[in-house]
Amino acid sequence: MSSRATIPVALMLWLLLGEAVHAQGLPAVTVSTGASGTQYSLTLQLLGLMTVLTLLPSIVLTMTSFVRIIVVMSILRQALGTGQTPPNQVLVGLSLFLTLFIMSPVLTTLYENVLTPYFTGQLNFDQALKLAEEPIRAFMLRQTREDDIAMFMRIANNPPVDGPESVPFLTLMPAFITSELRSAFTIGFLLYIPFVVIDLVVASVLMSMGMMMLSPMMISMPFKLMLFVLVDGWSLLMGSLTGSFNAFQ
Repeated sequence: MSSRATIPVALMLWLLLGEAVHAQGLPAVTVSTGASGTQYSLTLQLLGLMTVLTLLPSIVLTMTSFVRIIVVMSILRQALGTGQTPPNQVLVGLSLFLTLFIMSPVLTTLYENVLTPYFTGQLNFDQALKLAEEPIRAFMLRQTREDDIAMFMRIANNPPVDGPESVPFLTLMPAFITSELRSAFTIGFLLYIPFVVIDLVVASVLMSMGMMMLSPMMISMPFKLMLFVLVDGWSLLMGSLTGSFNAFQ
């Protein structure tokens, strides 16, 4: 994956917000000199901007493939019964890099069509923001079910639209997250089935042998790990998750 494709969307939004603040002439720091010396005070506008910036990572993560990937990884760890292995840091890091891989076509489009023209002065703030929404909206629409969009349109009492491209972005976001959670739990259910079968077989064998005090999880875990390694589970999981997004088609 090229370095251009890995430019985070958060960086672009941060730059655009910074340009908006600069264009409006908002003073970042107010300097006053008095008897007690020089004092510096931040404006409320800057405080609001910093608050928005702290929320940007959460907003961006919910607009990408990260939600589905991290939920599936967490369910897989519970199905294996390995406790905190792999640890949360490993799962989050793996999900982030896989998200960058899946989102690379969108990020490449943002870099070539939005960031580069914006930095060279070919686009102003409003034009860049409008162009940046198009590839993100197209990705989210491909992964969002029409039933979820219709439900949130009904909840918000929005008027009928001509097509999916006319759905308000604030309505598309919760519909996208709902669809991602549904897809993640569907994949997690399919992952859970073979491991549940192993648990049932081990529990039945231990019950028939009269070993009721022995935990079935202690015996079934090595078999589940062996099954996962023999079928090359990590490669299958990564390939299936990537293919579920159809990002490169």
